Amino acid sequence: MRCATILPRGAREAVPVVAGPDGAWIELAAAMGRDCGRLEEALPWWLQHGAALAKRTAEWAGPRYRESEFVFMPPVRPPSFRDFYAFEQHVKTARARRGLAMVPAWYEIPVFYFSNHHALIGHEAPVSAPRGSQELDYELELGVVLGRGGRDIEPENAWAHVAGFTIINDWSARDLQRAEMAVGLGPAKGKDFATSVGPWLVSRDAVADRIEGERLTLDMTARVNGRTLSRGNVAALHHSIPRLIAHASRDVDLLPGDLLGTGTVGTGCILELGPENTGGWLKPGDVVELEIERIGVLRTPVAARE
Repeated sequence: MRCATILPRGAREAVPVVAGPDGAWIELAAAMGRDCGRLEEALPWWLQHGAALAKRTAEWAGPRYRESEFVFMPPVRPPSFRDFYAFEQHVKTARARRGLAMVPAWYEIPVFYFSNHHALIGHEAPVSAPRGSQELDYELELGVVLGRGGRDIEPENAWAHVAGFTIINDWSARDLQRAEMAVGLGPAKGKDFATSVGPWLVSRDAVADRIEGERLTLDMTARVNGRTLSRGNVAALHHSIPRLIAHASRDVDLLPGDLLGTGTVGTGCILELGPENTGGWLKPGDVVELEIERIGVLRTPVAARE
């Protein structure tokens, strides 16, 4: 099952929707048979009544939206957004390009930073390099959206807290990031301008056959202007999704709608691949497509700064 948040053309208020069997979209409140505000507010109910929602959606004969009638917003407006650093290949290669060895503690601690949950943009929304940057880069990540809150969640119970998955493009201004992280803290303005999320949220049940223990297996691909640059798989995570959730919830309350990023998959950015091998850093006119199996394609045009 897929849920999304859309802005109908000419409207001022975003609408949470669920995908119908014909590819059109149905207002989530109508499909649920109860009021709901934003999508994240409906996630605890969705986790508990997903089968009933699927049945009601399949039988729906009322009004629906076609994709020509709206734009996609980020699926959720998360109460918080933690972005992890959990793929070994990415960490190793990115550090080596900066002349740094691996830190032994990385293998023990699933580290994350808090990203700006107010700077999320949706599918097809253009992105521009921030002021002073000439090195715009994409980052291919899986997004995990919680449907049930909790504190001190044990890894063996963590999957039950997951509502579903989305795609994250954790845009990076590498020149700004390089300068600020040399100080020993960050990233900050090298990231704090936009994060693309979407196009929608795919339920955990839709990929249940790809979950084995703590491991989730989904192919990940990135294309720039139609050329495939990055390939990887969620299964390559060194720190599993249940362990990311457990660490994030340690001594703190997680809330429904909270967003966790896995970090960049191996080969999942220009920094790793080398700009000399990809045609350079991203520039206005480029189109970046991030695809994750069973989830979809998150597409972003790169624009000049206004």
